[in-house]
Amino acid sequence: MTDQQRIPVIIDCDTGVDDALALLFAVRHPGLDLRAVTCVAGNTDVDGVVRNTLTVLDVAGAGDVPVARGAERPLIEPARSATVHGRDGMGDIAGLPAPARRPVDTDAVTLLRREILASPRPVTLIPTAPLTNIALLLRTHPEVTRNLERIVFMGGAVAVGNATPVAEFNVWHDPEAAAILLTAGVPITMYGLDVFQRVVVPGEDVRRLRASTEPGTRLAGDLLAHRPSAPEADAGESAGGLGDAGAVCAVVDPAGLTTRPLPVEVSLAPGPTRGQTIVDRRPRHGESETHHGVREQALVDVGLDVDAERYARLYLGTVERGRGLSSGPRDQYT
Repeated sequence: MTDQQRIPVIIDCDTGVDDALALLFAVRHPGLDLRAVTCVAGNTDVDGVVRNTLTVLDVAGAGDVPVARGAERPLIEPARSATVHGRDGMGDIAGLPAPARRPVDTDAVTLLRREILASPRPVTLIPTAPLTNIALLLRTHPEVTRNLERIVFMGGAVAVGNATPVAEFNVWHDPEAAAILLTAGVPITMYGLDVFQRVVVPGEDVRRLRASTEPGTRLAGDLLAHRPSAPEADAGESAGGLGDAGAVCAVVDPAGLTTRPLPVEVSLAPGPTRGQTIVDRRPRHGESETHHGVREQALVDVGLDVDAERYARLYLGTVERGRGLSSGPRDQYT
């Protein structure tokens, strides 16, 4: 595959077990040109996110991918780290080396602007984290939208949430930022909890990955082992959910994701619905719109169904493809 056929992508993440799975996939898929990674507080504090991101890129065998530190707290709320990823955000996996690479000497918003505008072809932006960096970018440098192909973000939910009964963590962490994203004026795909929880790697595959002698493949297995499948998934006790990595799979293989263009807004009011993504699936307007005029809302391509086996196969085939990569200092991970 030539450089002209590869999809230029930038990942904004809060690495995080499943963000790490997403980075491993993005580095190793031959159809993706990973131009940069930006970091934001979420699964752990932002300095921990930077450290985890650099380590994953090392172990994955990534080339010279610039990494930048971003927002350390949401636009309004205090920082609230997730609790499901262990003390270090990476599942407390033993043996992970200190990163050999270093972040660039600039902030995430500056790096995002530079890499988006410098790309010879429009960039697909993949946020798998709270959307603070993206909101700051869009408000500070709206000119970047002219070279954005699409934003595919992991966040939101049509049905139930995880941070609250109705709100998904990434949107709940910074609802104002998510609301800004939805007014970006570029095509947007929402890869929400409704599909996020369904893509599961079977236990026998997880065990095979963990037994690999190739560091990146083995790391993928260890990360999957820390991410048990959704409770309703019939995939076995040792199966692992892909989580955020499914959003990157959707960029490579959009036909595996069933979407529908729907109006989406974010609840910003204090109280139990704060951070909820309100997805209007009605076939016609209701009384509120009929009597008071139609509120302008962006149409978002909302993920409603996913070919879970297809994405699991895509992920495994991509990550295991990296077996022949030169390891260097990554061999410290044993």
